[in-house]
Amino acid sequence: MIQEERIEILNDEKVRDGEYVLYWMQAAQRSEYNHALEYAIRRANELQLPVLVFFGITDKFPQANLRHYYFMLEGLKQTQKALGARGIKLIVRIQSPEEGIVVLAKKAALVVVDSGQLRIQRQWRLDAANKVECPFYEVETNLIVPIEEATDKENFSAGTLRPRITKQLDKYLVPLKHTKPKKDSLSLKIESVEIDDIDKVLSNLKIDKSVGKVEFFHGGTDVAKRLLKGFIKNKLDKYDTLRNNPCEEYSSNMSPYLHFGQISALYIALEVMKTNSPGKDAFLEELIVRRELSHNFVYYNYKYDTFASLPNWAKRTLNVHRTDKREYVYDKEQFENAQTHDPYWNAAQKEMVITGKMHGYMRMYWGKKILEWSRNPQTGFKIALELNNKYELDGRDANAFAGVAWCFGKHDRAWGERDVFGKIRYMNAAGLKRKFNPDAYVEKINALEKADKGIS
Repeated sequence: MIQEERIEILNDEKVRDGEYVLYWMQAAQRSEYNHALEYAIRRANELQLPVLVFFGITDKFPQANLRHYYFMLEGLKQTQKALGARGIKLIVRIQSPEEGIVVLAKKAALVVVDSGQLRIQRQWRLDAANKVECPFYEVETNLIVPIEEATDKENFSAGTLRPRITKQLDKYLVPLKHTKPKKDSLSLKIESVEIDDIDKVLSNLKIDKSVGKVEFFHGGTDVAKRLLKGFIKNKLDKYDTLRNNPCEEYSSNMSPYLHFGQISALYIALEVMKTNSPGKDAFLEELIVRRELSHNFVYYNYKYDTFASLPNWAKRTLNVHRTDKREYVYDKEQFENAQTHDPYWNAAQKEMVITGKMHGYMRMYWGKKILEWSRNPQTGFKIALELNNKYELDGRDANAFAGVAWCFGKHDRAWGERDVFGKIRYMNAAGLKRKFNPDAYVEKINALEKADKGIS
């Protein structure tokens, strides 16, 4: 089922005679559980036309580097094959997406695009919609509840968004039926980049290649579904009690795949809901309420990637304590190279650099300490966001922006006042020791580092 509320028309053009219905795939890089793709197929079947899918690779996406592109291309290879099995051709071009779609739209009856909440995504879609001379539909497929259906404004905590989301779940938590295209597009002769050789594709991109690919996570819907199946079978039951213990492995590891749209949040939720696991509710809270709160943040707060995005009380208390004496002060280079006095923080930084993902609980501690050890909160905010976006596979994402902002007071309340932090929630090493064995975590990451460097 594709709810009408998921679909928005972005221009006033009329359907015209065309050679195909064009789906601009960008934020939902998958062939299944994709409302935008299914909508394109259904409209194409009505018009007795094939569906053509386009993906544009720009080498100018903010803060994206080789690590991110490699993971994305691994997923695109799988998606291209999966689409081909459905008789749908995926055209890939090294071209700014909002420009490439306009070119291909010249022969389209109508255009469909998936939804994205970041500034660049929204600007791309509006620019393209104003230039194409056929209807341009945007379809929300990466969220359970479309943002504007949940609320028409920024929500300041999970507590305010939760009831708005919850009351609509019966409507939106429903399976998506896959439709068979009536016409095949594989025979269409349209220029496309060959993506089987990922290294060759990357060699043609002018991107930051200083951050290499990781061996711990590989892109693709098949990989994501395999990880999800293992998580549900082996980890979900203890998710509620062990997910905040970085010495254990009870995270779902879905965030990189959700970031690139290689797996659907709806699909994940429906698979988890099939179980009677005691960890089900805690997981769904993170997947739906917390994740969609992050998207609400970047959609309604245009300053989401700056210190200015913080609530007034947080900015005020941090500025009051801006000149407080810090026991330790580090610059970006020292943070990046894990050169602080704190072995727990250093281990968290190394985990991110080596694997492309940091344990969620340590990411909170990591961000709080950057706030504490930077020369001022504005500098700390900038450093945390830059490092997170540079090394995390799920960086440059609504959850990444909200996660860093949370460390500085976003989606939280005022706590007891103290030096440097003001009324921002505080975390320290003693708190880690109450939760788990942080020395064991350090040993785990040190072993990981040796293996990564080939040291026996």
